[in-house]
Amino acid sequence: MAQRFGGKYSPDGSAPKGAPDAPRTANQSPAKMARRTRAGGRVNLLFLAPLPLILQAFGNGPTAMALNLAALGTLLLAAWLTREGLIAQEAYEARKVARRPAFPRKIAGSLLTGLGLAIAGFAATGGIAAPLIYLVVGAALHLFAFGPDPLKNKGMEGIGQFQTDRVARAVDVAEKHLAEMTDAMSRAGDRQMARRLEQFQATARDLFRTVEDDPRDLTAARKYLSVYLMGARDATVKFADIYGRTRDPQARADYAALLDDLEQNFAARTSRMLVDDRTDLTVEIDVLRDRLQREGLHTE
Repeated sequence: MAQRFGGKYSPDGSAPKGAPDAPRTANQSPAKMARRTRAGGRVNLLFLAPLPLILQAFGNGPTAMALNLAALGTLLLAAWLTREGLIAQEAYEARKVARRPAFPRKIAGSLLTGLGLAIAGFAATGGIAAPLIYLVVGAALHLFAFGPDPLKNKGMEGIGQFQTDRVARAVDVAEKHLAEMTDAMSRAGDRQMARRLEQFQATARDLFRTVEDDPRDLTAARKYLSVYLMGARDATVKFADIYGRTRDPQARADYAALLDDLEQNFAARTSRMLVDDRTDLTVEIDVLRDRLQREGLHTE
């Protein structure tokens, strides 16, 4: 059996060395485990690859300097757009109901990559054929490597635009609160509490996804997405400030208890909404069966 390496000086500071792994709780499903973002790795290389153009910009005259610096700026802008496009795509894929990005950042990054390579090629050769080849090949390879942006809305069939817009705005505000909580927790310097906060955030996002599945649930969940998360954000900021200065164990225990209460309440709200959705489905089925029976059709 696999065993956890732990003890007094482990990051968790809880389980002794050699103790068996604790079973994973229900709200720690694989879907909620932290995943490495795709906005790294290859994207970081896009920021590094054009840097040699700085050396080409000086010592070859003003025209070469201007062209190489323009190519450098274009390629760095393309890298930034690509990274932002990947972040937007991850947010799109994480939601069951989502609108396509308003601006296709990755496609724009592909075009700018080709343009930057074309400018650099023109600075090096002075001809037209080579820059055109760089433009086409560079844009195509970038698009092949990172793919296009999502180009259509997801999960909005049969749902009114007004309802989905309300839900999208509410979820965006709630996600902003969660991001601010993560930023504040980073100042506390406590990895165990940071993981505990991530666990609560996963439970909160379950509520977000449930509301996105059925926008009619927004009324029942609005307090959770706004008032309660705003209070949780403020409490996290205060905890990070206090604990970061004093390492007060009582403040840590109080904040951990708050996260427990919040997680239980958010999970209970999600469960109640799912039960209500099943109840609505049962009512719809019963009504349809009654109509069929009144028309002389029999159902089993």
